[in-house]
Amino acid sequence: MSSATAAAEPAGPARAGTEPETADTARRVVIIGAGIVGTNLADELVQRGWSDITVVEQGPLDLPGGSTSHAPGLVFQTNPSKAMTLFARYTVDKLLSLEADGQSCFRQVGGLEVATTPARLEDLKRKHGWATSWGVPTQLIGPDECRRLYPLLAPGAVLGGLHIPSDGLALAARATQLLIERTRAAGVRYLGSTPVTGIEQSDGRVTGVVTPDRVLPADIVISCAGFWGVEVGAMVGMAVPLLPLAHQYVTTTTVPELVGRNDDPNGASLPILRHQDQDLYYREHGDRYGIGSYAHRPMPVVAASLGVTPEQVDQQHMPSRLPFTPGDFAPVWEASRELLPALRDSEIADGFNGIFSFTPDGGSLVGQSPDVDGFWIAEAVWVTHSAGIARAVAEVLTTGRSQVDLAECEVSRFEEVQLARSYVEETAQQNFVEVYDILHPLQPKESPRGLRVSPFHARQTELGARFLEGGAWERPYWYEANATLLDDLPDAWRPVDRDAWSSRFYSPIAAAEAWRTRTAVAVFDMTPLRRLEVSGPGAVDLLQRLTTGDCAKKPGAVTYTLLLDAHGGIRSDITVARLDEETFQVGANSPVDLVHLRREARWQRRATPERWVQVRDVTGGTCCLGLWGPRARDLVTSISPDDFSNDGLRYFRAKRATIGGVPVTAMRLSYVGELGWELYTSADNGQRLWDVLWDAGQPLGLIAAGRTAFNSLRLEKGYRSWGADMTTEHDPYEAGLGFAVRMAKESFVGREALVGRSAETSARRLRCLTVDDGRSMVLGKEPVLVDGQAVGHVTSAAFGFTVGTPIAYAYLPSTLGEGDKVEIGYFGQLIKATVTAEPLVDPEMTRLRG
Repeated sequence: MSSATAAAEPAGPARAGTEPETADTARRVVIIGAGIVGTNLADELVQRGWSDITVVEQGPLDLPGGSTSHAPGLVFQTNPSKAMTLFARYTVDKLLSLEADGQSCFRQVGGLEVATTPARLEDLKRKHGWATSWGVPTQLIGPDECRRLYPLLAPGAVLGGLHIPSDGLALAARATQLLIERTRAAGVRYLGSTPVTGIEQSDGRVTGVVTPDRVLPADIVISCAGFWGVEVGAMVGMAVPLLPLAHQYVTTTTVPELVGRNDDPNGASLPILRHQDQDLYYREHGDRYGIGSYAHRPMPVVAASLGVTPEQVDQQHMPSRLPFTPGDFAPVWEASRELLPALRDSEIADGFNGIFSFTPDGGSLVGQSPDVDGFWIAEAVWVTHSAGIARAVAEVLTTGRSQVDLAECEVSRFEEVQLARSYVEETAQQNFVEVYDILHPLQPKESPRGLRVSPFHARQTELGARFLEGGAWERPYWYEANATLLDDLPDAWRPVDRDAWSSRFYSPIAAAEAWRTRTAVAVFDMTPLRRLEVSGPGAVDLLQRLTTGDCAKKPGAVTYTLLLDAHGGIRSDITVARLDEETFQVGANSPVDLVHLRREARWQRRATPERWVQVRDVTGGTCCLGLWGPRARDLVTSISPDDFSNDGLRYFRAKRATIGGVPVTAMRLSYVGELGWELYTSADNGQRLWDVLWDAGQPLGLIAAGRTAFNSLRLEKGYRSWGADMTTEHDPYEAGLGFAVRMAKESFVGREALVGRSAETSARRLRCLTVDDGRSMVLGKEPVLVDGQAVGHVTSAAFGFTVGTPIAYAYLPSTLGEGDKVEIGYFGQLIKATVTAEPLVDPEMTRLRG
């Protein structure tokens, strides 16, 4: 979704599958939902010259009755996601610019997050680092300053806080009406009290939106229906992984200490307040308090059960406002009176359970349907991010690319098993429970687990694998069976002590696994890496057109290459192995790559039927072991009749072979910078492949190694990870991947945008940093500072066991060179680091090439 190739295909004859003709502003657009997202999207499209826009709303336009109508409007911008923070920043700016009667739609009273526990105080330091990384001014303050900013806090109640001056209160319902007024004047049509009953399609794309009395012709349909998004998606057969959940909000009777502070009956002058240790937030309503709580049990809602929105909606009666359940609020009412003693002189005057949207990972859902062209969604978007996400969708539709990478919001990011309603319901409810919890970046879900396991899982369990979860896969991070290796570890390899935060979900055993990989041989489970089969007479055409490398080499060739958007941004990095004339195996990153290639294959088939191409996900039916280390060849040649010498299988080549009687496809690749191969076989042969390698490898020192060691080894070799070290916001030269671009190719998506660019012309570069003290860890997303000013942020980090120091990567100004000093902000401390030449290990590639 974050690239031009995901933008809407123009109506009319099928095209050849290249970039969409986004200059056509005459497309018929229907937006479903006139809340804060839908009206912002109409406005953003109008600003970009699009005019044929209809907004359909099932409720009355003056108060539609969705989440926007009851949202309390608190905007806290800081978020662990850079994208969500930038969306919030834009929302603040836009709401400040929306004015009526001389007043804007945003009250910039600031925000204050307070800590009542030492753990929360440390977490606020981490949030301050995020804010610095993403460009939001914040200040860590002590308890006295907290009380100066917020005099109603109980003395001694807080240990400190995080002050965000630019946060504040969005007047969402008012902003929606102003946007309707503004866009109507620009020609946007609004149909209120008009439910959508269906979406028409033809030849795999939308053609219209069905209402009770008409069909609205449409080339593009965007669902901004909020918690009704599941039902709208079902109209095109799209599983929308969203769960509506009720969230408690109360207003109090008059609070004496607030009397006279605010002229407006709904006004506010104190900062908005978050008491996350009790899952609570607070805002003023004139001389009353508004209190929101996430401390209660999850209360899921089925939107379809709410019935048709009535023609008369008011603040007390709307579909998104459910009856209050006082028993759920009672415990936090007492906690609120402890934090804010002024509340002891007031009571709860009104309360309701308001519906909001939650998703399996807590992120918004943005993008085009994988199967129906022209159908888009922008759902699970809170007021905080509304204008920012609306701008992003408008940018993709009109120019083919959002200036903010959308990977974290892309609706196609979920695995198929994660779209099951049972999974969505369980994980979305868990996200509600954890919404204010302190979560480690590696912290896995506790449930559901064991959904996807590789054929090696039983053997890994026998070796004491410690599994974390990603994409519903169980992934070994280290093996307890290797603990005994720590006794033999040379002094230079011994891991240093870590701080408590970086020690979570970590074991020093990883150092022994890295050591054995570098000095003997190790086997890594690479099964969760996505594998796609691209086949057919047009397979080479598709891959040549979409990638930066030459995929037309003879069978047996493997190419590391990039998928770009039309602006030259990196939408993915992949490996392409040509197995025969019409069959390729593609090593991809996520389900988004699968959706992208399939969509392009559909367009190619329509344009040139004789050059059809099929794209299949073969991950589940296959498995992969990475066998790497200086003794890897000794191991393979002892149990295979095939030639695994440099002459028999050169670097970046593939061939079919047998190992211990198991048929495999062997690719001479290495993510860890050591001699070896990726060995692929069918899932039914997986455990046997493990066993024959394991038995033959014991005399050579073979071990199983996990992802902690893997990540360390890959960073020592300077290998990039998509989604962290590169996104659509970076071009190949900034990312240090210019070698993967073959400009001699006649054409590929993004080529024109790269003309004239180079590493030398880039204003920023991804650079390797080593920590000066050799022991201070960082984990990622921390700010990188020069002379006290943030100039970038950490993209990836790990302890380099081979080089004996922590490693971090960060995009830095090109004016910084090797040997220059920087500082990394970590929990309020500054860690000194040095820009270092990369790769740190084997720069001559002698170990890798064997």
